[in-house]
Amino acid sequence: MINRLTSRRDIRFLSFLCCLVYFVSYLTRLNYAACLAEVQRSLNISKSLAGLPVTGCFITYGIGQLLCGFMGDRFHPRDMIFTGLTATSVCNLLAALFPRIEVIILIWCFNGFFQSMLWPPLVRVMAEGLDEEHYKKCCVQVSVASSAGMIAVYVLAPVCIFISGWRLAFIFPGLLGIATAFFWLLSFTRLQSDGTNTVSALNVEMETDYTIKLPALFLQASLIPILLSIILHGILRDGITTWMPAYITETFGLSTSLSILTTAVLPIFSIFSITIASWLLQKLHNELFTAGILFVIGTLSSLLLLPFYQSLPVFSITMMTLITGCMYGINLLLISRVPRHFARFGRVATISGILNASTYIGSSLSTYAFGAISERFGWFYTIAVWVLVALGGALLCFCVYRKWERFSNPD
Repeated sequence: MINRLTSRRDIRFLSFLCCLVYFVSYLTRLNYAACLAEVQRSLNISKSLAGLPVTGCFITYGIGQLLCGFMGDRFHPRDMIFTGLTATSVCNLLAALFPRIEVIILIWCFNGFFQSMLWPPLVRVMAEGLDEEHYKKCCVQVSVASSAGMIAVYVLAPVCIFISGWRLAFIFPGLLGIATAFFWLLSFTRLQSDGTNTVSALNVEMETDYTIKLPALFLQASLIPILLSIILHGILRDGITTWMPAYITETFGLSTSLSILTTAVLPIFSIFSITIASWLLQKLHNELFTAGILFVIGTLSSLLLLPFYQSLPVFSITMMTLITGCMYGINLLLISRVPRHFARFGRVATISGILNASTYIGSSLSTYAFGAISERFGWFYTIAVWVLVALGGALLCFCVYRKWERFSNPD
């Protein structure tokens, strides 16, 4: 078990470490997606082929989440995070050294699996190392850090392309990731070895019940509809983020670098969305009901985008920003906040891995599907799919929010 921190200084430093790890994980995972349009152009390949590394990464990330979720409850998270961050950094360096699409597809599939070693143990660190109040704050901070990572990626990528080409966008995150991995290892070891500022996690306020099996938890917590809604949110979040530069370039004629830079507005707005989602949850006290409201906003935004997607670039970017912002708010609610309700069953990392895997099932579907749909039918029908996806997510959340409320508030 991880020692629970009591010193304010150590709590703040642990939160910083978690944010740093997740920030760097985004730099080392999303950089290919940010460079996708430029890679397609420079390697002279089709959009669907250029999207395969992202699709492969999402698939292996999702599969890895299931495995690493179970491992995260059984092995020390310090070592899992160090290994995953080091390995994903090496993948970035290899992608820069071997700029052939068939090689990059393979490397990026491995990268997805190594990335999956980060989130489940990170959630366990937050749940066991912090009390409930600090856990909630840290969830928001880590979510903001992920948005900051996206901003950094979509600012760094066009700068690297302008300076020397897209390969530089892999070299810099790779080197930074290796340095961060060693900083995490040394810092976390120091925090946990300082016995004067910690208490045993065995003495937490909530007793752990290991007797309930995972299938029973799925039924009690209505996890199947939650997983489906998470898949739908992943379709919208990563599908729009991945293909927005190509959409802007094709529809409005902007350069690749400028289109990528324009995409940086998505995570900037997502920071505000995460804050709003946290505030809404404090008022509504139900993760599913709050997520349903955000899905409704995403549905309306997609509908408003349909008539103007070719004629109003600023409005189109604003609507896509609003949709993805809502999805990041949902990510905070369903991926970050839901797993802690399973701490009393000793299943924090396991549930976290399963939920996050569902996100990337949706992500892998959307990356290839949106490219194929836009290529064959155009962007109007692609956006129409966004409407249906967001509406489906809203219906799922509203159907089960009462049952979830009974599970998450047993007293």
